[in-house]
Amino acid sequence: MTRTALRRVKAAMSALSALEQALENRWEALWARLAGKEPVELLAALRRECDANAVVVSGRRVMVPNAYDVELADSVYDELTRRGSNVGQVLTDSLARHAERRGYEWAGPLTVRIARSGQVPNGRYRVAGRVMPHVSAEGFQPPE
Repeated sequence: MTRTALRRVKAAMSALSALEQALENRWEALWARLAGKEPVELLAALRRECDANAVVVSGRRVMVPNAYDVELADSVYDELTRRGSNVGQVLTDSLARHAERRGYEWAGPLTVRIARSGQVPNGRYRVAGRVMPHVSAEGFQPPE
């Protein structure tokens, strides 16, 4: 093998090694974001779902769904719950702050439900928002 050919092979091997390292770093960064204290990707998906379903009721009132279902792939669910963090509460609190900054009004009490699912299309999570009617406290009053 000539020196030129040897240099090309070494350069190609070096490039492949750098690509492999970059992919590994990206995967670890993505996993850290999903499994960290603040699940950034899930929060971004919740915010997009909230914003996409905002309805202008009047000039200053914008209503958004109040019930959000987050389905996590088995591996993601296991990782997030293994750490003992209350992911549902973190997501609920963050979504509430997002709505407050935007001036949104909830269609009822805000809930974010986290569930395990083996049917998640992207292999990580799925988010869906809907309006869940709330029960009036009047229904719980003792009869007179």
